[in-house]
Amino acid sequence: MEFDLMVGPSSWGDAADLARLAEDAGFAGMVFTETGQTPWMSIAAAAQAAPTLELSTGIAVAFPISPMVAAGIAWELAGNTGGRFRLGLGSQVRAHVERRYGAEFDPPGPRMRDYLLAVKDSLAAFRGDRPLDHQGDYYRLTLLPDQWRPPRHAFGDIKVDVSAVGPWMTRMAGEVADGIHVHPLHSMHYLEHRLQPAVAEGAASAGRDPSEIDLLVPVFIVAGDTPEEREFLDRRARMQIGFYGSTKNYGFQFDDLGFDGTSAAMNDRLKAGDLKGLTAIVTDDMLEHFAIVGRWDEIADRVVERYRRTAARVISYMTQEDVARNPEHVGRWAEIARAVNAA
Repeated sequence: MEFDLMVGPSSWGDAADLARLAEDAGFAGMVFTETGQTPWMSIAAAAQAAPTLELSTGIAVAFPISPMVAAGIAWELAGNTGGRFRLGLGSQVRAHVERRYGAEFDPPGPRMRDYLLAVKDSLAAFRGDRPLDHQGDYYRLTLLPDQWRPPRHAFGDIKVDVSAVGPWMTRMAGEVADGIHVHPLHSMHYLEHRLQPAVAEGAASAGRDPSEIDLLVPVFIVAGDTPEEREFLDRRARMQIGFYGSTKNYGFQFDDLGFDGTSAAMNDRLKAGDLKGLTAIVTDDMLEHFAIVGRWDEIADRVVERYRRTAARVISYMTQEDVARNPEHVGRWAEIARAVNAA
């Protein structure tokens, strides 16, 4: 299990600075999100600055770009980083895909399955394993003249991961993906009783061993030796849990834990613009299920204890924000990173 840093939008210079900081602190890698900015140039800047970090998108929005373009970018990044890049893809939600990107969305599950296979077929064609001949329900890729084939390199076995929450998508991921970007809103009950059985079912349908599918798990870590020191991260974690939990499709996670009606209450507070009320819905008991809370010297052991049997990579969701506010905490995060990576 390796310990990574989640990174939001930033300038190239800031991405490089953060990469150097993460590498010096002992993080194994960086995971770049795509929100208001594409991740590709920041990844290139980070790769130049920190030559040992493993880099990933977590996630890049798939549907607005061609599978061939996604494969081409992944190929270029893998070649230039010496194989230190893996491609994480996700569908985003209908409103963003259709109204912000102007792209096709329906049906998201089958479309994403076809997209992943199209990316994999493109990569196989780049490697020279077979001619390009992907003919799916949503994507057809059959033309790759030699003059348009990207230059060969020795790092073409690129892992292609997908974000997945519900049963259909997690089964599909088990069937065709190399890894799953688990949603930040998750409990161990969800991982053990919903996600992993669905992944195993999908893997079995394709004759795969479920252990072949990596779980990449973002984690809310609330660290500090006193409640006062934990206050910022505690509030941020509760806010994110409330924000994600307000999505009705995720409500089952609260119901599974006996917190019936929580998602609907969160949705009401969010619609009303009552962010303080939204945060207040997240009780200490909920926080223990959806985050890791403790003193600085407890966090690494708690991360390892919770995820050692499930996660290939644990991704610290809020470290970037904490270090920006409290630069003196870098050494604390370094201790956690090195302890988790050594476990």
